[in-house]
Order: sequence, then C-alpha cells, then structure tokens
Amino acid sequence: MASRVHLLGVDIDAVTMQQALEQIRGYLDGSESKHIMTPNNEMLVESTKNPRFKEVLQKSALNLPDSQGLLFAARWKGQRLPERVTGVDTVQALCQTLDERHPVFLLGAGEGVAEKAASVLQSRNPRLKIVGTFSGNPKPEYSQQIINGINAAQPHLLLVAFGAPAQDLWIAEHLPKMSSVRVAMGVGGTFDFVAGVKKRAPVFIRTIGFEWLWRFVQEPSRWRRMWRAVVVFPWLVLRSV
Repeated sequence: MASRVHLLGVDIDAVTMQQALEQIRGYLDGSESKHIMTPNNEMLVESTKNPRFKEVLQKSALNLPDSQGLLFAARWKGQRLPERVTGVDTVQALCQTLDERHPVFLLGAGEGVAEKAASVLQSRNPRLKIVGTFSGNPKPEYSQQIINGINAAQPHLLLVAFGAPAQDLWIAEHLPKMSSVRVAMGVGGTFDFVAGVKKRAPVFIRTIGFEWLWRFVQEPSRWRRMWRAVVVFPWLVLRSV
C-alpha cells in the first residue's frame, strides 16, 4: 500500500497513475465495494467547512491527487506526492484496459453527455462493456430510480459525475444499496471532457499548474471556485504547517 500525505485533515495517496490503475483493477477483481475520490484544492477547502464531506474523504479507499496544488502543498510540508493523477486521465486509461468482465455504468453530467462519453470510450476500446448511462442528479427524489437502474444493469464500475461534493456524498450514502458495484468513483467533469463538450487545457498548461487559469478564461462564472482553489487553499495550508 502506498504512503499517504496528510493535507488539511485528509490523507492523499502518494501514487503514480500506474499504481492507481493497478489498485483500482485489484478492487474490481475483488468482492468488496470501494469508493474512490479525486481530491483537488477546492474539495479540500470544502472539507474544512463540511464535516460530512470530510468524513467521506477520510473513509475513501483511494484519494487520488487531482491537482498540482496538492503536489505543491505536500512539498511545502516536506512530503511528496509523485505525480498528479486526475480523474479524467484515470477514467480514460482505466477504460482502455477493461473488458466484458467488468461492466461500467456512467451516471451524471448534462442531458446526453454520459451517452456521448460512453460512445467515445466504447470506440476507443471495443472490449469495454458499458451497461448503462443516466444523466440524473443527486436530488433524493431521483435516487431510488437511479439505484434501481444500476441494480438492473449490474455494473462493477460506477462513474458518477454530479460534481463535488454532491457526487461523493451520493456515493457514500447509496453504495451499500448497489450490490454489484465494486468500485464507485466521483469523476466531476470527466464526461464533459471525454465527450468533447468542454475542452481541456493543453498539456503544458496542466503540467505547470495553471489549468485553473484556463478554466477561468473558458468559464468566468467559476471565479468563486477559482478563488477558493488558488487563494483560500494555499492560505489554509500555510496556516496548518
């Protein structure tokens, strides 16, 4: 088991992408249900004021470092996260390796986006077995319908794109009700990127840690989220050292 780096009360797994994929495939081959999360700056800020969300993060089987900010924060504390392991890259790499033994269900995102993302993933790997998609949302009145659909489809891997913290709170509450699901993972905007609905920052911008600026230029309405990620998070980390 890889070591973990403690940031703002949450343990982040010090894993590479390859190690993360091996761990997830191991979970899929097992018999227990596992919740995987992809924390970033903003999610850790949210956890400082949302006790339930912090509890879910603390109980997650695997917390993948989804932002360069977490790597910088670990370094500031004299620790090390080997590399950024994003949700979108993890999902795409994982789906490239899966076959019919591990069926997949895509839940969330805007109307029709999950279906389009499923089509893209399927075209890249014809052996991939996608047994269902549903836009849905995390409101309680829809949960039973969603759970019934998932149980009928019997997936091993459930990808949930409701956005944080809603997606992970939903998984934590409902995973025990979905007996076939071995891995449930909150994936944020992954379906939008895979489907081509939104454009990711170029690789060099992601590498130097300025994806937040790219996202801000693309979506100025996200400025409050950017403030939390770029200003509040570093301040909280500095205070915690």
